[in-house]
Amino acid sequence: MPDILHITCSQCGARNRVPADKRNHGPKCGQCGTPLFSGRPAQLGDGNFAAVIAGTDLPVIVDCWAEWCGPCKMFAPVFEQATQTLEPDFRLARLDTDANPQTAAKLGIRSIPTLIAFRNGSEVGRISGALPLTRFLQWARQYVH
Repeated sequence: MPDILHITCSQCGARNRVPADKRNHGPKCGQCGTPLFSGRPAQLGDGNFAAVIAGTDLPVIVDCWAEWCGPCKMFAPVFEQATQTLEPDFRLARLDTDANPQTAAKLGIRSIPTLIAFRNGSEVGRISGALPLTRFLQWARQYVH
């Protein structure tokens, strides 16, 4: 892992330089002051998706969901709990596919929930369906290296 990590703020889009050994110490965005890790998934949309994915050195896992989706609602607390477990080694985020149709179309979302893992701005893994926490953590951890 590099000595300096780049982490894009999901609130303002600023790209932050965080010493790798300080990521566990509550880093905040240098521009807007928002914590870069809050124990909750970041909210992505058509306006910030590309910048956050491309500008973050950590693996980013995105939960693509919709409000009307029953399995998505069942998986939401699992994803939130996973965020508390996986941060700051990962960046977890959610994308409402109905509210952000351009990004959902670019990602080729055909079913929800769909979980997509990104590294260095590129998709490295994808799985569809609501998973139990242990299975989700197992799936996610394969993208740490």
